[in-house]
This record gives sequence, C-alpha cells and structure tokens, in this order.
Amino acid sequence: MKDKNSFKKIFEDHWDSFKLKHPAYNNELYNQAVQKMLGCGDPNNGYTEYRCTTCGLDTRRIPFTCKSTFCLSCGKVYSDSVVSQVSKVLHPRVSYRHIVLTVPEQLRQIFYNNRKNKGLYSALMRVGYQCLEDVVSSVRKQSVKIGAIVVIHTHGRSGSYNPHIHIIMTDGGINLEKEKWVNFGYFPYEMLHKKWQYHLLGMLKDQFGNSVKKQIDLLWKDYPQGFVGHVSKGKAPEYSKGLAKYLAKYVASPPISVKRLITYTGDNVTYCYKDHRTKQRKTETVSTETFIGRMVQHILPKGFQRIRYYGLQATKTFAKWCNVVKEGLKTIGKVVKDAYHIITFQNYRARYVETFNKDPLVCSHCNNTMELWQIWHPKYGLMYDLLGLDNLNDYSALRYF
Repeated sequence: MKDKNSFKKIFEDHWDSFKLKHPAYNNELYNQAVQKMLGCGDPNNGYTEYRCTTCGLDTRRIPFTCKSTFCLSCGKVYSDSVVSQVSKVLHPRVSYRHIVLTVPEQLRQIFYNNRKNKGLYSALMRVGYQCLEDVVSSVRKQSVKIGAIVVIHTHGRSGSYNPHIHIIMTDGGINLEKEKWVNFGYFPYEMLHKKWQYHLLGMLKDQFGNSVKKQIDLLWKDYPQGFVGHVSKGKAPEYSKGLAKYLAKYVASPPISVKRLITYTGDNVTYCYKDHRTKQRKTETVSTETFIGRMVQHILPKGFQRIRYYGLQATKTFAKWCNVVKEGLKTIGKVVKDAYHIITFQNYRARYVETFNKDPLVCSHCNNTMELWQIWHPKYGLMYDLLGLDNLNDYSALRYF
C-alpha cells in the first residue's frame, strides 16, 4: 500500500461508525485529533501562496499542515523538531545511557482507564527520574543529582496499549554538597528492577489510594525480583547529533508508520511490525474497527508535554551546573569543548530541497525566487496580501504563524 493517504482513508471511511460503537471516543479530544489529521494538507484549511513577480507565470500554493503527532504525514516534521530540541540541552562530551522503564501488564488497565488524566502520565514520568536518581545515589552512597530526558510512550510495536517511559540519563552526576562531578561506570540492573517496582507502586498508591491496595499487594508477591527495566547495551551516542536522533528513533513517532501499512481492503487492515520477543517481522490482519481503536487509544491529553527534562537537564539548572560538569569531566581525562553541535530545525523549503533536490519556491520558468503573495486562514480570512496588506484589519493575527 505504502501510500501516506491510506491512513486517512481508513478514518474517512470508518471513524463515524467507530464512534457509534465506542462512545467513549466520541469527544473533543479524539474528534479534534482525527479531524486535524484528516484536514492536513487541505487548502480549505488554510494555505500560503507564492507567486513569481518577475515573469508572472508560476504560482505555488502550500496548504497548512496539522502538525499533529497523530498524523503520519507530519511525523517526520515532529521527529525533526524533537531532534533539534533535544540537541540544544545536552551537556558537551557527557556520555548518556538509554533506559526503558515498563509497566507490568496487570497495571496497564489502570493507565488505560485514566488515559485522559494528565496528572497520571506526568507522575509516571517524574517517578521514573526519581527512581534512577535513587538508584545512583544508593550505589554511590551519596546524594547525586543526575540529568534525564524523559519521554512517555504508550504504544507497543503491534499498536497495543503499553505505557512505558524512555529515559536518556547522564552517565554521571553531581554531588550537591561538594558540587563535584561523580562518574558512574557500573550500572546495577538488579537494584534498578526493585527500585522501579518500589517507586511505581508507591506513585500509584498516592494517586489512587485504597482502590489499588489489593492489586499492589499482589504485585509485590508476583514480582519478587522487581519490575522490568531495560538498559541499553553500552552507551548512547556521546555527540548531541547522534544522541538526539537516537532518542527520536524511539519516541518521536506515531503509533504506526506508512511503510508498515500493507493493505486496506475496506473492511480489514494488514500491517507489519517487529516482534519484541522473537525479533522477527510479524504481519497481522485486523478489522478496521480494531485498527482504529489501536491507533486512537494513544492520543495523549491536549497540551500534554511528552518530553520533559529533569535534574541537570532541566532548563533552570542546566546553566548553573554546566561549568561544574565540564570541570568534573576534565578530572577524569575527557576533553571538553566549549560548544557542541546544535541541530537546526528545518522549515518546509529546506526539507523539500533535502528530499527532492529542488527548491519549491524557485520559478520553473525564469528561475527567480517567488515572493510571498497571500496567507489565508479559514478562521481569520486573508491575513496577508502582497497587494492589499494595508486593508487588513487584524495585524495581531499575523503572529499566529
């Protein structure tokens, strides 16, 4: 199938009937996300128009995109944004580890039932960071502040609901009392499992009280070795460009990609994924109802920040501890450069040139650069007109772009 519009077609054909069967999804959160995705790239939802003012023979109208994380077409743009964002907050020459903290299957229903609860997802991300800082401090037998970039992920490879968090953590930290850098080296996997169990169950008890007490007591008995926490073999890439893309590869993506969609018959959808256990490519055919359900259950609450920065990576403390980190690395023999690579977020024009090796804003007749002619929005109307800007009433609306 490999058509970026096939995902849209599935929802165009079946979204209304899906909502009738599953009224829990018939609300503003899901309707807005789906409608944004369906309207992505439609000129009726707004556009920017460029014209050649030299020869007057070429025009290019660029429809607005939805910029939604649920949209497969906008997935690459979102991924690029994450890479750029992450690259700006990495400590130069610091090694990082990639850690995945999972939620046991018995607890997933609790998260699913509360999937519109921003507070629960926020608590999950925060407790993941607290768990790692606890592990490090326990091993080093001193209070150590680490740096962590935490990203929440709700979908498994098959599209099932499987909440977990990806964490990129500094392979070292700062002793706050001495204000000195502490290098880690060995990471205690067994302790991580037990600590994660302790912190996660404690968070759920705080969130839901006695309603989950019986379930929590059972989980302590069923998991004597603790909950699963995956630590990547070796270290994540040291350089910011590689590390940022490394993180985006895991988390900056919709529940499925276009290349994984194989066929859509009108009633069924066939797609593939790499099985986590067997490491083999697996193909699955499900009804359109099941497929839509697997996709929309991963829509996060509106305005929720899925990427968060803690400790040495937090905005408030980054500048404060940056010099301490540099001095600490020098003492263990690492060369620290004054600056590190920041990845610039590319606009539409740059991405088009990179993909097609052609400038979309160059006139195909005279090879001169076209000029911005109009900006039109369905709510605000004509927001920019090269020939009639003085006639516009609302200049403040221009800030929308």
